[in-house]
Amino acid sequence: MILSHDRRRILHLHVTAHPTSAWAAQQIREAFPGDGTEPRYLLRDRDGAYGDAFRRVIRAIGVREILTAPQSPWQNPYAERVIGSIRRECLDHLIVLNEGHLLWILREYVRYYNESRPHLGLEGNSPEPRRVEPPSGGPVVAVPVLGGLHHCYRRAA
Repeated sequence: MILSHDRRRILHLHVTAHPTSAWAAQQIREAFPGDGTEPRYLLRDRDGAYGDAFRRVIRAIGVREILTAPQSPWQNPYAERVIGSIRRECLDHLIVLNEGHLLWILREYVRYYNESRPHLGLEGNSPEPRRVEPPSGGPVVAVPVLGGLHHCYRRAA
C-alpha cells in the first residue's frame, strides 16, 4: 500500500502471498508511471521486501527514501492507522475466499476510504474532498458499500 501523507489518501494497493523486492519495485512502477506524480520522499519501514530491486527503482525515479527506526511503527503513524482501519472496519467482518476476492474487497474499501469516509484530521472530510450538498438537494439516502458493511450518504436528486 502506498499512502499520501498530506491527505491520508491511499494511492496504490495490491496483494501477494509472497512479497519480494521485484514485486515491491513493480508496485512503485505502477503507482508512479513517470508522469510527474512521484513524491519527493518515501517513508518506509525496514521490511526485507524492500531489497536492491526496489531501491534501484526508487532512485531511478528520483525519490529519496526515509527509513523508520527498527521496530518503530509509531514513526509512520498514518500508514499504521490506515492498516488498522482496514483490519477493524473491513477485514474483521468478512470472509476472504482467495487472493482475487481479497483484492476486490480492498479496492472497494479503498474507494470508500478515499471518497466517502470522514476523517477527523481532515475536519470531517475524506482524502478526496467532497463537495457540500445543500439541504435543498433532496433527502439523504444511504448507498451501501461492501454489501452494507459501510454506507455513503448522498442527497437524492
